[in-house]
Amino acid sequence: MADGYTDTYTESQVILTAVKVLAPFTLTYGLFLVFHGGDTPGGSFQGGAIAGVTILMMAFAFGIEPTRRWLKNGVVVGLVAGGVAFFVGVGVATVALGGRFLEYKTFETGLGIAAKWGMEAIEVGGIALIVAGVVVTLFFATAAGYTPERPPEAEADSETEVRPDD
Repeated sequence: MADGYTDTYTESQVILTAVKVLAPFTLTYGLFLVFHGGDTPGGSFQGGAIAGVTILMMAFAFGIEPTRRWLKNGVVVGLVAGGVAFFVGVGVATVALGGRFLEYKTFETGLGIAAKWGMEAIEVGGIALIVAGVVVTLFFATAAGYTPERPPEAEADSETEVRPDD
């Protein structure tokens, strides 16, 4: 690249094999935590973090740029935005049923659905998606060398690296 960045990826058969073997298990464990989020210790925050870290493991094994191309930016943004929308949607639904924001017992009185399922909806549909998306986003931003002084747009437009003290 023109900004002096060089890809330091080196293929390792040990890491490739380990990630190929471990990734399905870590993703399954992350999903297990997500789906048991409201009932057991751990929950959707940790499950979302583990699911996000599974993507990071794949990036370490197969390279950051190939992983970034495979997992489009729109998908990651969609995870976070979808999680926030789901969270707000459940809250607005409780208000529409005559309760306060995220007052789950209104599901019981208004729809006949146990209040527990309101919390499960937030855990699975909101928190896990937000956390997984943020973990992946922060990783890709850090891997790209993002700093507040040098946003990614500036890197793509310039032929030389711009330093703040120049």
